[in-house]
Amino acid sequence: MADEKDIKDEAKADEAKAAEKAESKPAAKKESKPKAEKKDSAEKKDSKDSGEKAAKKESKKAPKADKAEKAPKADKAEKADKAPKADKGKDDKEEKKPRRRRAKKADKAEDKKPAPSRRRRRDTEEVPVVRASAKYVRVAPRKARLIADQVRGMHIEKARALLAFSPRGAAEDIHKLIDSAAANAENNHDLIGDEMRITSITVDEGPTLRRFRPRALGRATPINKRTSHIAVALTPVEDD
Repeated sequence: MADEKDIKDEAKADEAKAAEKAESKPAAKKESKPKAEKKDSAEKKDSKDSGEKAAKKESKKAPKADKAEKAPKADKAEKADKAPKADKGKDDKEEKKPRRRRAKKADKAEDKKPAPSRRRRRDTEEVPVVRASAKYVRVAPRKARLIADQVRGMHIEKARALLAFSPRGAAEDIHKLIDSAAANAENNHDLIGDEMRITSITVDEGPTLRRFRPRALGRATPINKRTSHIAVALTPVEDD
């Protein structure tokens, strides 16, 4: 009898354990369900948020693309409107500028044209000029200019007479130079030597020869021996 009781007690204990296990399992299941539901709801929210963000980005990009498409069209239209105006303005300027410049050039040409004068006609006629020069003449240019000023512009015969009776030393050199110029007129230009006029005579300074002279007490004083270049130009006398 004791063994049967023990078996019954063990069976009851097993049933009680099985009942407890059965009660504990649905509770665990009930506790796990809200967690799963929470996870599912979080995943759904994340998917919704990502979908909304993607939709916002697409919506933002779409107007930009529309603007980008519209902008080049508007720029092209503006350029097309401006281009013909600029071209027209350039064409008008190019057409106007040469006309103005031509008018200015014509005015300048008219201003530059001198009035006809009789003096120019006389100058155009070639007047022969006979030249002769003497260089390194041992005369001081200051002394030679005194005689050159007397002879300048005179008839050749009068100049010869003046030089022949001049007491100055440079007169002889200038007389020889005038005779040389008259000979050039006869031989080189087929002109009459006695019918010439002295149009110009110039005396330029040449190199100076420096010398020294001994003086008292061992001193030396400088002596400058000056030279001159004389040039004469003769022209034929005009018949009045």
